[in-house]
Amino acid sequence: MESLILYIKESYNELVHKVTWPTWAVLVSSTRLVLVAAVIIALVIMIMDFIFNGLILQNVYKIRF
Repeated sequence: MESLILYIKESYNELVHKVTWPTWAVLVSSTRLVLVAAVIIALVIMIMDFIFNGLILQNVYKIRF
């Protein structure tokens, strides 16, 4: 039980005094970057899906638009 209490105390000490937390500006900037990247990747996948869907419908199932 003492080792668990020591572990919790040391973990708290490390989180409070030794960890360098990002500033709010850095956090917001990183979040925006991740959101933009996710939207771009989603758009690329959507475009690829439309292209391959059209190719499959026209060439495999012989459906014309």
